[in-house]
Amino acid sequence: MELKLLLRGALAGGAGGLLAFLFARIFAEPQIQKAIDYEEGRGAAQEALDKAAGLPVPAAEAEVFSRTIQANVGIGTGIIVFGVAMGLLATVIYLICLGRVGTVRPRVLALLVAGGAFLGLFLVPWLKYPANPPAVGDDDTIGTRGGLYLALVLASLVILGASVWLGQRLAARFGNWNATLLAGGVYVVAVTVVLLLLPTIAEMPEPLRDPGGRIVYPAFPADVLASFRLYSVGAQALLWGTFGLVFGPLAERVLLGEPAPATAGDAVPA
Repeated sequence: MELKLLLRGALAGGAGGLLAFLFARIFAEPQIQKAIDYEEGRGAAQEALDKAAGLPVPAAEAEVFSRTIQANVGIGTGIIVFGVAMGLLATVIYLICLGRVGTVRPRVLALLVAGGAFLGLFLVPWLKYPANPPAVGDDDTIGTRGGLYLALVLASLVILGASVWLGQRLAARFGNWNATLLAGGVYVVAVTVVLLLLPTIAEMPEPLRDPGGRIVYPAFPADVLASFRLYSVGAQALLWGTFGLVFGPLAERVLLGEPAPATAGDAVPA
């Protein structure tokens, strides 16, 4: 049964990744191109200033893959593979929760797992470290930003798991509804504390941030940045929503189709 669910989880995640790619290709890719155009214009202006000042100008790096390949094959493959991986991860979480979170229908549990994954893996970390298009920030801070983002993802998932456990412990005393509200409140408070404690790049000392504390270079189009961040949320919501809607019926069919093991005291059906 576990293998069947994992295969269906990978399929549902791949379907979510495909839809997320189509969404990103239509809406987010134009914003990426605008950011690249800005970066190239900024680089050309800096090169002209260096030449005028008699400074050495570094040679242009050769492009391994064209923008067409990057925007279609590269991003598409990456998002679909990411969707499959997230589908497998969510299915493992689904198997852990199965039978341990009360009498919840399999397809409802799939939607809850998908919503929790979207919240813990993406939305909460996005609030502190939102996605940025190219040409935003200093290249030297990529490692630091990535480490902080992963730390926030891990903290969010741990707090989310602890909140689910707390809700189950409180259900017998306060009822399911009140226990859910209490556990949700604990999650919000704990995540808020973590968000406040983790530093932003602008709060870090030199040389871990751009001089002057800037995360976005001056004159970078604000509408491009805002649109890209908004579309990143839309792509992730589409990925996880598709996973929950596709995986739920598939999981329910597998689970309800599995015959219950017979015991010695069971009557043999005719």
